[in-house]
Amino acid sequence: MQYNIRDTDLYRQTEALCTSLRLPGAGVISDAAEVSAHDTHVVFAGTLVDSLTGLPPTRVCSTELLTGDTRVLTFGPNTDRLPKFSPDGQQIAFLSDRHQPGDFQLHLLNPATGASRAAPLVHGWVEYLHWSPNGRQILLGVAGHGSDVSGGQGAVTTRRCDESPSSWIPSVEFGDESYRWRRAWVYDIESGQIRPVSAANINIWESAWCGNELIAAVASPGPGEGLWYTARLHLIDTTVSSSREIYSPQNQLGWPSASPSGAHLTIVEALCSDRWIVAGDLRLIDTHSGHCQCVNTLGVDITYTEWRSDRHLLLAGHRRFESVVGLYDVASNRFSEIWSSSEVTGGGRYISLSGLNDTGDCVLVGEGFLRAPEIAIIRRGSYCSVKSFDHGYFEHTHANIQAVDQITWQAPDGLEIDGWLLRPGRGAPHALIMNIHGGPVGHWRPTWLGRGGASVLMLLKRGYAVFLPNPRGSSGRGQSFVRHVLGEMGGADAQDLLAGLNHLVATGIADPRRLGVTGGSYGGFMAAWLITQDSRFAAAVPVAPVTNQVTAHLLSNIPHFVELFLADAYDNPGGKYFQRSPIMHVRKVNTPTLNICGALDRCTPPEEAIQFHNALLANGVKSVLVTYPEEGHGIRHFPAAIDYAARLVRWFEEHMPADVRKPST
Repeated sequence: MQYNIRDTDLYRQTEALCTSLRLPGAGVISDAAEVSAHDTHVVFAGTLVDSLTGLPPTRVCSTELLTGDTRVLTFGPNTDRLPKFSPDGQQIAFLSDRHQPGDFQLHLLNPATGASRAAPLVHGWVEYLHWSPNGRQILLGVAGHGSDVSGGQGAVTTRRCDESPSSWIPSVEFGDESYRWRRAWVYDIESGQIRPVSAANINIWESAWCGNELIAAVASPGPGEGLWYTARLHLIDTTVSSSREIYSPQNQLGWPSASPSGAHLTIVEALCSDRWIVAGDLRLIDTHSGHCQCVNTLGVDITYTEWRSDRHLLLAGHRRFESVVGLYDVASNRFSEIWSSSEVTGGGRYISLSGLNDTGDCVLVGEGFLRAPEIAIIRRGSYCSVKSFDHGYFEHTHANIQAVDQITWQAPDGLEIDGWLLRPGRGAPHALIMNIHGGPVGHWRPTWLGRGGASVLMLLKRGYAVFLPNPRGSSGRGQSFVRHVLGEMGGADAQDLLAGLNHLVATGIADPRRLGVTGGSYGGFMAAWLITQDSRFAAAVPVAPVTNQVTAHLLSNIPHFVELFLADAYDNPGGKYFQRSPIMHVRKVNTPTLNICGALDRCTPPEEAIQFHNALLANGVKSVLVTYPEEGHGIRHFPAAIDYAARLVRWFEEHMPADVRKPST
């Protein structure tokens, strides 16, 4: 493989595909996220690509729900994101790093005049914001400069304010860096004053208003990323900065929200792989008595909560192939399903939305395998597209995807497993790439294939079938299904994946001589692991993998993850840290492997890919290592994302061409 592939036809074709979907320099919105609705309008973070360089910036945009009329409200520079209407709809709060890249601070926008102003700076960068129920204050989640972002956001360390510009200055770690702490701050609308409201001895991972003076916070006694896995739920009095623990979970917590009066508090509890990626059981807590109950959500793993009144709670989540929106009535203790779809879902890691009333009407960014992102409204249970951001995606998918199939199969132990199959126009049996999701607590659902370097779309365009399995441990099947992977990572879940391939071969869909495997994070681990356990794979591309569980524990910023999902200790000779490390089984590999990593990755450090590459070479296996110097956990920036997609496709074409009548190029 060449060092520089930018002059190759494949790179140019990948770049042309991304250009056609993003239309850089045209001033058009090509993607959307972070919706907030009020009355007849929705504001959102719209992606407008100036050029295919860096991380695509977003701007605050607005769509009129009756007409679809869409406007860009802010113009940077850098990135404007997370717009939220005030309760009365008269102001929009949003985050921007316009004064310094990466340092997001609070700004306010008047939607009538377009005038915006900056709030006073906080000591750190703002991750999220929430208006108080009465609209007089804004809660800010503030991370210290130098803290790590979550794995789902890239797992990189943010820049410290005191970092020296001199390149020779060493980096020094003491193990208890105060700058990593996360705090809760409050901005007062009337006075314009901003102040920290959380105590100095607790780290606030996530928080939400609980009435107008209390906040509910997922908190731990220190700032280390691994401590999130044992965080507890606290109530914090913002007037005196005092806190009390209100709930101690067995698993991980996310998405806290409370009724406007603060009488009821909800939190999602689930076995989780990463912070900010939480899908599971809904807990309802009485803030006065502390009584906690688990709400029956009819099999839906909840990923979004929004109180519409003291009685009604808007919910969204996933159930197997479906994305679901529902409404919970506290008085009747009843969850009612409003809408569900196996073809359309919401953007982001999991579905999220914004409510319009207390009957379940809401707005979301809808998308699917065959549908570009669009502003959509669910009214009286019916889905309606309001404004599409399709710039040729429909034509691409209908030209290159013959079918999207929901498939199920049985694991060796009898457990039913499911997943998605995207088939190209070329007839079966197909050269097939199995793409394994991250996690293990994640899942595949019908998302827009145009993000990043569009690698899946490129594979389909070149004639490959793409298999997207959801093995045990995946979201959308309840906590009992997730817990099958606990302490068993690399065991029965691996057999789920191999059984899926067996099913596709037996039904004549996949060519057994042309099977490839790829995946990122947990999927990267599994791509490396499977080729040590099974010789059927013609090519493999592990991305951001873990290949040595011992070094992952000692080098990663989330050592608790390894300990949790292996249920063992790194200093146990012969235990699962050794048994489930691809590096320990590398002598059994004969699969040509392209190893891909980001040099800045704190979650699965680049050393994991490096040592697997070197071990493969030492055992006479063809291996290439590609390290992107400005990337973290996953390849997110242009043009690196284009380069990554082109290299991935080229590797599979070299070792398992989609068209066996033509020589690989």
